[in-house]
Amino acid sequence: MANETTVNRTFKSTLFIMVFEDKKNLLELYNAMTGKHYTDPEQLEINTLENAVYMSMKNDLSFLIDGRLSLYEHQSTYTPNLPLRFLIYISQLYAGMTRNENLYGTKVIQIPPPEFIIFYNGEKDIPEETLLKLSDMYGLKVKDPKLELKATMLNISGSKNSRLKETCRTLRDYAIYTDKIRLYSKENPLDEAVERAIDECIAEDVLKDFLTKHKAEAKAMSIFEYDQEKHIRQEREEAWTEGRDSGLKLAETVFKLFREGKTVEEISICCGLPAKQIKELLGLEN
Repeated sequence: MANETTVNRTFKSTLFIMVFEDKKNLLELYNAMTGKHYTDPEQLEINTLENAVYMSMKNDLSFLIDGRLSLYEHQSTYTPNLPLRFLIYISQLYAGMTRNENLYGTKVIQIPPPEFIIFYNGEKDIPEETLLKLSDMYGLKVKDPKLELKATMLNISGSKNSRLKETCRTLRDYAIYTDKIRLYSKENPLDEAVERAIDECIAEDVLKDFLTKHKAEAKAMSIFEYDQEKHIRQEREEAWTEGRDSGLKLAETVFKLFREGKTVEEISICCGLPAKQIKELLGLEN
């Protein structure tokens, strides 16, 4: 029991949240994202949803500054459903901001314009920047959707978005740390991979202050995160192994997604199958 570490964090807490809920680090990231030059972290008003959990979901970071409301999410597993999740988050945030306002009055209630950003550092090789839209999720495709939400996904793995990471050292360091864990965990037990990544980062002045101060918690949280990521990946593989065993089930699923308007790439991601195989099954030209 003496060598066990308990992570006493709130639901959906991750190392990304732990690093960037520090206002100094968050302000550095915001400046890098916007080209601003704010110097006082106290100008940030963090309003991340603490207790409002909907369908077992909680947003990562949301904050006000410069009259804008920014929502930042971190993902290590690609999901095309983030626009809908962002819609749920922003609805709850706006509801909280206007709870004392007269929504039935004649005076226009002022609300801050939102920005939706996803920092992705998973293994899938996706572009440096990807636009995810709520309208892409509509079962019925319309030319002029009356409700739209656009979220920008930035891939921070490896050498992707190097300019942004050069501007925000904390983001760069975080990406280096997570890349090390992913690399070392391929050949070593996860706890050893995390320990090695932490020791190397401290020696190389990568997240040094943070990892030195929070080493035990960072290690436990990192192990939990990567175990969870592995679990999700294995569940997906097992589910589609069953599907392949009954070819009909696989075909039905692929055709269902295609009829719903999903692209070959989206179907490939959802099913964990190569795009070429999806095209062959649908009878599409390469």
